[in-house]
Amino acid sequence: MSLTLAVPVTVAIARRVDPARSSEMVAWMRAGTALAEAFPGFLGAGWVQSGPGSPEWHMLYRFADAETLHRWEESPQRHWWLSSAQGIVEHTRVERRTGIEGWFDSPLEHSVDPVGPVGPVGPTTPPRWKQAVTIWLAFFPLSLSATLLTSRFLDAVPLAARVLLMTLCLTPLMTYLVLPRITRALHWWLHGQPAPWRAL
Repeated sequence: MSLTLAVPVTVAIARRVDPARSSEMVAWMRAGTALAEAFPGFLGAGWVQSGPGSPEWHMLYRFADAETLHRWEESPQRHWWLSSAQGIVEHTRVERRTGIEGWFDSPLEHSVDPVGPVGPVGPTTPPRWKQAVTIWLAFFPLSLSATLLTSRFLDAVPLAARVLLMTLCLTPLMTYLVLPRITRALHWWLHGQPAPWRAL
């Protein structure tokens, strides 16, 4: 039986619209986010305008995994929502992020209106020192375990080969298994929210 890891997927979409229709653009994006919120796996969304009076807008949304994202993207609700903007909105670029690059999104300037549950997708980014601490917390136990194991069982293997083997094994583990879980567990701390147990 194969084991499929649930990896959150962030989708970044660039769209263009006549600056004179910015209010319609905001209303349209709010409607799309409201529809997406009803779908299981939705983790949050937000949007920004490239600058005052700019025709370019950037929208981010995140789902818990590729399967829940697919259900949203293939849903009749989303197809209806996209068709409602024909002749107003031009879609220029779509980018999907999974793995380590999706956990700490780059800061987004000129924030317009983030909506949906507060989550890793949004206009704010954790401070760099918090990102560094989180990565270290994930990396240290993995690195220590790998070092102990390789020194015990692969002691006769040259150092460079051992390090190569360690990095080949640790990189996918960090990206797809350990870092996603630790960022979810520490989300409250990364984003300056109260600890979950204080809300009980």
